[in-house]
Amino acid sequence: MQQEDEDLFTDDLLPLDDEQDPDDELYEHHRIQADKRQELLRLDKFLMNRLPNASRTKIQNAIRAEAVQVNERPVKSNYRVKPGDVITITLPEPPREGKVVPEPMELDIRYEDDSLLLVNKPAGLVVHPAYGNWQGTLVNGLAYHFQHLPTGRNGEIRPGLVHRIDKDTSGLLVIGKTEWAMTHLSQQFFHHTIERTYLALVWGVPKEEQGTITGHIGRSLKDRKVQAVYPDGSYGKHAVTHYKVLQSFRHVALVQCNLETGRTHQIRAHMKHIGHPLFSDATYGGDKILYGQRTGAYKDFVEKVLAVIPRQALHAKSLGFVHPVTGETLHFEAELPADFEAALLKWAAYAEQGY
Repeated sequence: MQQEDEDLFTDDLLPLDDEQDPDDELYEHHRIQADKRQELLRLDKFLMNRLPNASRTKIQNAIRAEAVQVNERPVKSNYRVKPGDVITITLPEPPREGKVVPEPMELDIRYEDDSLLLVNKPAGLVVHPAYGNWQGTLVNGLAYHFQHLPTGRNGEIRPGLVHRIDKDTSGLLVIGKTEWAMTHLSQQFFHHTIERTYLALVWGVPKEEQGTITGHIGRSLKDRKVQAVYPDGSYGKHAVTHYKVLQSFRHVALVQCNLETGRTHQIRAHMKHIGHPLFSDATYGGDKILYGQRTGAYKDFVEKVLAVIPRQALHAKSLGFVHPVTGETLHFEAELPADFEAALLKWAAYAEQGY
């Protein structure tokens, strides 16, 4: 895990971001500056000395994937570090302490080869073990599906993951099956070249049919269970969400969201920030009527729709990325799950009635 910002001498390991909460993107990014007394030393050996938890193979994979840059330029392993050089490196997040118990689980696998796997996660499934959820997670199922993931051979907590989605969000996740695939995918997430499209049902209809929400996201200072938006950048991490209204149903709207960054609860926090919380999102206030009458037949109707989808109406619809080995651009889509589809049909029927 990255540490909180602190003043360090040059030639010390400097995490680029302060970390209040884990991101949805599971990589670590470091910046190292060689001091003025640095002797000429091969880059891979230099990094092994500075990154004690990173193996030589992991470092060399990162260099091959151009996830290591010296003075903002990719270099080869035999580059010799000079005094004053600034080295940045992106690596898959190291495994967490603890053991994963492999569990048989029905996985909706949409693609798999020797390098990676793409799974369509159902709502309600926790991605990885943590306090209170040591079993029954996607990672437990993955550990059973393939016993030899690069970070799973010894039973560590996070085999193969380079990103994640919330427990009650449905949709696509890509999993790296080799160190090279994880490194290559982590680099794509860091440089925002991964194409990610989400569908969200939100309260109200945004005035602008499409727009961009920019605002730092960090844990709320008032409620530690939620993320808040800090537009002035005084706290949290930089976050950008692009949205487009696809359909309007009078009091709610179906919105497409594309992420530039992957912050915890990013879409949920950003949409609430602009006055349009996700429908049925209890954590961010979307589980009650926010637009329209709060009494009568409309109230009964909304309660019935909330019962149909008792979780935030958010679905990770598509993923696009470059294959770590073949270099081919891949694109995958996952259809809306039944609960989301049923909620949309009810709202569409309501809007057609013209109430």
